Amino acid sequence: MKLHTLLNALPLVKPTSENPEITCIVNDHRKVEQGALFICIKGHTADGHQFAKEAAEQGASAILSEKHMDLPVPVVVVRDTKYAMAVLADTFYQHPTSQLHLVGITGTNGKTTTTFILDEIFKEAGQKTGLIGTISMKIGDRVIETKNTTPDTIVLQETFADMVSHGVNAAVMEVSSHALVQGRVNGCDFDVAVFTNLSQDHLDYHETMEEYQRAKGLLFTKLGNTYATPKFAVINADDPAGGQFIADTSAHVVTYGIDHPADFSAEHLKIGRTGTTFTLSSPEGKTEIALKLMGKFSVYNTLAAIAAGYVSGVPLETIIRTVEKVHGVPGRFESVDEGQDFSVIVDYAHTPDSLENVLKTIGEFAGKRVFAIVGCGGDRDRTKRPLMAKVACDYATDPIFTSDNPRTEDPLAILNDMEQGVKGRTYQVIPDRKKAIVAAIQAAHAGDIVLIAGKGHETYQIIGNQVLDFDDRQIARNAIKEYKKC
Repeated sequence: MKLHTLLNALPLVKPTSENPEITCIVNDHRKVEQGALFICIKGHTADGHQFAKEAAEQGASAILSEKHMDLPVPVVVVRDTKYAMAVLADTFYQHPTSQLHLVGITGTNGKTTTTFILDEIFKEAGQKTGLIGTISMKIGDRVIETKNTTPDTIVLQETFADMVSHGVNAAVMEVSSHALVQGRVNGCDFDVAVFTNLSQDHLDYHETMEEYQRAKGLLFTKLGNTYATPKFAVINADDPAGGQFIADTSAHVVTYGIDHPADFSAEHLKIGRTGTTFTLSSPEGKTEIALKLMGKFSVYNTLAAIAAGYVSGVPLETIIRTVEKVHGVPGRFESVDEGQDFSVIVDYAHTPDSLENVLKTIGEFAGKRVFAIVGCGGDRDRTKRPLMAKVACDYATDPIFTSDNPRTEDPLAILNDMEQGVKGRTYQVIPDRKKAIVAAIQAAHAGDIVLIAGKGHETYQIIGNQVLDFDDRQIARNAIKEYKKC
């Protein structure tokens, strides 16, 4: 695409005298190749402007910048390169999301599971699907590893274009609060936006719950302002933030819930050791549903997926058939079973609310001791650390505090922050995560439950600047085999 053709998407931007061919768009100077448009982005740790000269020397055909620079290639100056990047990426890849049915899911907890269930619903309905989430990206049956819940703007639009070229009809994506604030999903034409819930997380970034809520609300303001093509906001009626998101959007609103009246609601919940049953009340009447998933939080995730699937045109009978078949998501209430006579569950719960939900669910069927292995990430919201510890002590008989991903913080300092919330309570502190898991498994007896919380599907641990191989599930599996002789 010619530079001037690309720049036509930015009103009031003055074109350069030269009009080179643009072969790709990049914002990382290490990825520059011949014919690239290099976009200078001011990040948290580096400013892309300082790499503009290097990008030109490496073959970039043009530079997009927020200031004038004397370089041997055309330099296009704009007020905000992040905003311009979203516009240009969408244009360069020929507006791919306008060719997809796109569902965005935001919220503190439940995004991954809801995304996974909805993807299964679309596949059951005969759609070829795409998925972008915390665990991975999928294009049809092809799986691609991800680094962020929501990729940056260029990667995102390139991925959607890849989906379109491979015949994808419906795409489902997790949308993080960081991505919304940073404009990573600008240019995405969402058809359905889903809100799961809001509880404390990421205050190291957003600073206040009000700002965190405002960030989540941005997804619902991105649903457009016309009714020629129906757009839907699927809102959790039981969450206090839901009312504000309803006010924020001009889209059609569909609600789901358990405790308050909603378009899709669950009644008569029965939570067992192997699944959950409830009565679904929907615009088509009442239906009995038996899930293989456990817990009230799983019912919320399922209701969100049911409502989003329904407004996307999937028949209710297809939706119900699908949700009753879903077994679970990696690292989300995932059982580690090596034939032992006690239960081991690995879950991503890393917020006070999600940890409480998981432990409450375990409490529904726990007959004996409940071990809860809990840690908190370093270089992240410190205020939730004592809250996490308190939840563990409130709902587990045997809380064990350990390291999560300490990153550049001292693990002992993180654990000290946790202990401030449980003075006078009974718990163990085992800083080494592997030793903590092994200790719980060694101590567990028949009928006990061991919950390993915080990392879920992750296969690494970040200590300092090192990313080390570490999988809670594999550590637990090995410990069971070694110490229980199963």
